[in-house]
Amino acid sequence: MTITLKKTKQTEVQTAKNYVDHVYETIKKRDPHEVEFHQAVEEIFESLVLVFAKYPELIGKGLLERLVEPERVITFRVSWVDDQGKTQVNRGFRVQFNSAIGPYKGGLRFHPSVNTSVAKFLGFEQIFKNSLTGQQIGGGKGGSDFDPKGKSDGEVMRFTQSFMTELSKHIGSDVDVPAGDIGVGAREIGYLFGQYKRMHGKFEPGVLTGKGLEYGGSLVRPQATGYGVIYFVEEMLKDKGLSLKGQTVVVSGSGNVSTYAIEKATELGAKVVACSDSNGYIYDESGLNLDTIIQLKEIDRARISEYVIEHPTAKYVEGCSDIWSLPCDIALPCATQNEIDGSAAKSLVLGGVKAVGEGANMPSSQEAIDIFLKNGILFGPGKAANAGGVAVSSLEMAQNKSGVSWTFEEVDRKLHEIMEDIFQRCLTASEEYGHPGNLVIGANIAAFNKVSKAMLAQGVI
Repeated sequence: MTITLKKTKQTEVQTAKNYVDHVYETIKKRDPHEVEFHQAVEEIFESLVLVFAKYPELIGKGLLERLVEPERVITFRVSWVDDQGKTQVNRGFRVQFNSAIGPYKGGLRFHPSVNTSVAKFLGFEQIFKNSLTGQQIGGGKGGSDFDPKGKSDGEVMRFTQSFMTELSKHIGSDVDVPAGDIGVGAREIGYLFGQYKRMHGKFEPGVLTGKGLEYGGSLVRPQATGYGVIYFVEEMLKDKGLSLKGQTVVVSGSGNVSTYAIEKATELGAKVVACSDSNGYIYDESGLNLDTIIQLKEIDRARISEYVIEHPTAKYVEGCSDIWSLPCDIALPCATQNEIDGSAAKSLVLGGVKAVGEGANMPSSQEAIDIFLKNGILFGPGKAANAGGVAVSSLEMAQNKSGVSWTFEEVDRKLHEIMEDIFQRCLTASEEYGHPGNLVIGANIAAFNKVSKAMLAQGVI
């Protein structure tokens, strides 16, 4: 991505770039193996050159140096006993990154890929995502390298109870409020909440979000990220005089985000023809049957390949990467980081894609993003497009504090308004800094400006 700023002296641009590059090189030298974290920082830093070029007086404030260093990184052992009576050991993580605008807020991910670098990349992104929502929530993230796949309910319960035994020392409704992420759904949140309640001897609903409705959860929370992605894509299209109606959509993943993105896109008149899991993808030219997908993935916990048993005219393809070779108008990467590389991005462009909305965190490589922007593809970066989940988590926190539960329609309306506002914030910032329509730059700058003002107001902390 080439950064320029009209009406700004080239010397100021170079000074800003030198500062940003220096901080980035320091990060890489300090933690050379944290490649996911480096990628997240580099993508955001490229945009922030524009801010420091426009306001060079900020360079001496140490904003970036403080922003990239977590306020706290917690790593702990999680010992638990499997169904065979054997002791297993996993690692737990919680990165409390930035609390300038509110308590740390971000999900827990249970997946074998989780390490310090992944937790830091997710936490760093969360600072910006949470800022964009307009809610009073800071950035944090965590999880474990535990894999819930193939584990019994008893094993998952014993692991999550052990995990929360340590995590509970570091969280609270006004301190750090975790939620779910990959591998952490309603079942896991329930077990985590139960263990926290047992240890603290009180019912404190605001300590976790994504809870069941029976014990302080919010309506629309399961749907929020998927719905939010569609609402954001809808705004991108609307800005260009287009709509979702009649568009062909390809979605990666088949979990919570993907499922509800499919539901909302279909409701708004689009035709979703493909989705995937970690083994492969299904393609149904007539449009996916959402009821079958929900039955397979949420109830039977089966593989997506079994879709073709119920729908023999559909096609199953082993392996996930080729899903982006399918022609489509809208692509929604909702699975995991870096699932769209340069080659996949080129395939999407050749296939006629008009818009890409990131439902996952950092699912597109920098090369892929550059290809989309160069070819005029509408691109909604994850920190903006998938902020609906944490936005409704914040609404869940508000309901817990007030003791009032809002209706589905009320929460959905608030979510829609938040996503519209996020789009406008990104668009306005992109225009103000000389890159109209570049929502990557717009999202990064709009989010940074809010957080940096809060940091400056609070002094050197």
